[in-house]
Amino acid sequence: MQSTLFTPFRIGIMDLANRITISPMCQYSAVDGSMTDWHLMHLGTMALSGASMLVIEATGVNPEGRITHQCTGLYSDENEAAMSRAVKYVRSISPIVLGVQLAHAGRKASTQRPWEGRSFLSPGEGAWETVAPSAVPLAAGWPTPRALDRGGMEAVIKAFAQAAQRAARIGLDFVEVHSTHGYLLSEFLSPLSNHRTDEFGGSLENRMRFPLEVFRAVRAAFPSGKPVGAKISGTDWVPGGWTPENAVVYARELKNLGCEYATVSGGGLVLDAKIQVAPGYQVQYAETVKREAKITTGAIGLISDPKQAEAIVAGGQADFISLARAMLFNPRWPWHAAVTLGAEINYPPQYERCAPKSWSPARTLGRVG
Repeated sequence: MQSTLFTPFRIGIMDLANRITISPMCQYSAVDGSMTDWHLMHLGTMALSGASMLVIEATGVNPEGRITHQCTGLYSDENEAAMSRAVKYVRSISPIVLGVQLAHAGRKASTQRPWEGRSFLSPGEGAWETVAPSAVPLAAGWPTPRALDRGGMEAVIKAFAQAAQRAARIGLDFVEVHSTHGYLLSEFLSPLSNHRTDEFGGSLENRMRFPLEVFRAVRAAFPSGKPVGAKISGTDWVPGGWTPENAVVYARELKNLGCEYATVSGGGLVLDAKIQVAPGYQVQYAETVKREAKITTGAIGLISDPKQAEAIVAGGQADFISLARAMLFNPRWPWHAAVTLGAEINYPPQYERCAPKSWSPARTLGRVG
């Protein structure tokens, strides 16, 4: 029986060889927002994995929108040149479909790298003022962000649009708007972090208004023939917060604005949320969005077993899977999944001799390499 995971499909004009995609994964290794040699190694490794689509890590649309000092940005000519170098390198070794996730960290900006403490920066560490929909700290003891006024919101919208224009000049295949994990756009969406009393707060329609304005600006700034997608929340994992039903409404509105796909995640808005983590724990939210919003949908959530990945797409819970930690642990995950599921996958010609089917004694007789 043919593996569904390894059947081709399309997102907009993009032809994907299979339904395995790679999530954006922060590397915290940039200098002033510009990618370094570490990114060449990381992206190159991911690009040779056999996955069909690769999303470059959450990329700040302005300096204040970065999570840490070492996060990638796309707000300067230097950032653009560095990312262009990385993209050209990936394109020289792999046909993988390549895009970037555009992001603003909101009140979760100005923090330490994960291996340095995961807390907010002190003034001596180069802290900067964070912004949010409302002056509500991330957690007790955290700095109080500045509530964005309309001028500040317009500046953020402009920054997203300009970053999308830079992504277009670089020649990326698509862009993804980050609106989950407790960063700025999801802060506007959730009633737990959005306490505004103007037209951008209160009802779900109002709370969606600013994120939708951002998406509309990105869609207008990126070439019309190329896809724009979004990463959205399925839940805040906290009572009274964002819900799967909210996610369906948001996904429908995004689709109406030209969004080609939604990858559904969740959490990150409340640091002490009680999350029941298990393989595939976010898939239920992708299934709900796919079924109710009728949008191309990706599933994430500690997916690492090829048979589970196959069941997700074969059972119609999602159109594709998006892997992160599984790919870091095993950068050849798609190769191994193909063997497990009895599917065929293309190898770089330099590596073809490692395919298990080429290991027969008749083929290797007399060879030592």
